[in-house]
Order: sequence, then structure tokens, then C-alpha cells
Amino acid sequence: MGRVTETIDAVAALVAAGGVVVVSGAGLSTESGIPDYRGPTGVARRHTPMTYQAFVGDAAARRRYWARSHLGWRTIVGARPNAGHRAVARLQDAGLVDGVITQNVDGLHTAAGSGRVVELHGRLDTVVCLGCGDRTSRGELDRRLVAANPGFDAAFAVVNPDGDVDLDDDRVAGFRMVDCGCCGAGMLKPDVVFFGETVPAARVARCFAMVDAARAVLVLGSSLTVLSGRRFVLRAAKSGIPVVIANQGVTRGDGYAALRVDAPLGRFLPVLADRVAAVVPPGSGLLAAVVPPGSGLLAAG
Repeated sequence: MGRVTETIDAVAALVAAGGVVVVSGAGLSTESGIPDYRGPTGVARRHTPMTYQAFVGDAAARRRYWARSHLGWRTIVGARPNAGHRAVARLQDAGLVDGVITQNVDGLHTAAGSGRVVELHGRLDTVVCLGCGDRTSRGELDRRLVAANPGFDAAFAVVNPDGDVDLDDDRVAGFRMVDCGCCGAGMLKPDVVFFGETVPAARVARCFAMVDAARAVLVLGSSLTVLSGRRFVLRAAKSGIPVVIANQGVTRGDGYAALRVDAPLGRFLPVLADRVAAVVPPGSGLLAAVVPPGSGLLAAG
């Protein structure tokens, strides 16, 4: 695997120096069973994501979203971190990754053990009332929706990246929504940033500060098609901070990348952890954190 090995070794040398900020996208979660929009399992061509304007302005669109999301939530809540998420957490435990900026709304970085995670687009497991601002767990809302819709079920083939499914209009029509349990009348929305909605300015500022303080930016599983994530690559490149992109398929940030890897992240990241262990100074104590005893990673190279 000549050239590939050389690339992984180069990425490992950069990561081993520390000060890395990870920017992750949907491609990191595909191996956990959550598809992406634009990668090899992408659904962009057959699915139009919900926009903020449609959600708040059209009761029928809102009903359609919640009916579809009610079914899709089963897959999201059942998803577990994959080897890629766990490898990022191990590198962070080793003191090499300073933080994670994720475009994903699945909470899998945190579930894998990562800290200092900025969830740029929010999380699906939290619900916010647009009237009074009350926040509740998605689990609580799910119980209320089940009670309001006994027997509501339908077959579906694919769960979309934003947690909903494709569902026939006749099934949607019979779905009953619920209002805020706190104020009794407020419109409920998943605590995520929909298309057409603005990421909170303070959250963006925090991400820029992380990038500005980084020694390197490692992009994982993002096509960087939308500016929401690409802006951090542009910021790093403008500041002379090396950018590494690992993604299956081309990205809109490739022209700014010092190093580029095209590989499934569930395989690449554990191997990267192995390579990092090989360049970590002996006696530093980082080896055990990056490659746990008995993990088998040392055989990957």
C-alpha cells in the first residue's frame, strides 16, 4: 500500500505533535448506521431536508417532519459510536486533540468519550419550545408522541441524516402532534439548526477560537459543501494552519489541504492511532492512551 502508508505516516506525524482540532461531518457516522447526504451512501439526490422557514411557517410541513422523525428517531437513538469515533476519543485522551467541532447532530462523539465537543448544528436528542424556550429530552417527547399516536407505525427503507424517514402522505395525515408540555401552547422543534437557519453567533465564535489556537485541523467525513463547515478550513488555511482532510470522495476543501486521505474512517482512524503511537516519544505515557493494551491496533500496520 506504498503511497497510502506514506500518507498515513505523514498525518500521524502531524497529529502526534498535538494541538489538533477535529472538524467532523456525516461521513464519520455512516458506519454507525446513519447515512450522509453526499458521500457514497448519500441521500441528497432523493431527499430534500426540512428548512426552518417551512417548519415554522407551514403546519402541514411541520406535521410531516414530526411524523417522519418520530419513526426515524428509533434508528438515531439506537446508533452507537463506531471505531472512528472511538479513535478520536483516544487521541483526545492522549492530549493530542484539543477539541472537536462536529456538524453531526447524533451525539456520537460524546457517547464515544470525547470532551470539548462543539455541536455546531445542535443535537437531535434535545427538543426546544419556540414559544417559551423550554428544553426537554427527545426521550420525553417520544413518550408523549407514542401516547398521542397509539399504533402509529410504518415500514421505511432509509433513515435520512437529519433523523427522519420517507413516509407516504396518507400516513402523515393521521399523525397527531403535541405542544410544549411547559407552556402548553408553544411549537416544539428539535434543538438542531435546520437548513435556512443561522448557527448561533457565540457558537461560531467559539469554533473560530478553537481553530485559531490549533496547530493543525483534521477534517473527518465532511464534503465541506456548505460554508457552515468549510469556513473553518478557510480560516485555518488563511492563518497558515495545516489542514488534513480524510473523507470518501472529493471535498470543496481539497485545494486547501496539506494532506488528503480517501478511505473509510472506521478503518483509517484506528490505523492512524497506531501510527501516532509509533511516533510518540518513548516513556511519554501516551502510548497506552492511544493504543489500549489488547486492542490489536499494533498489528494494523
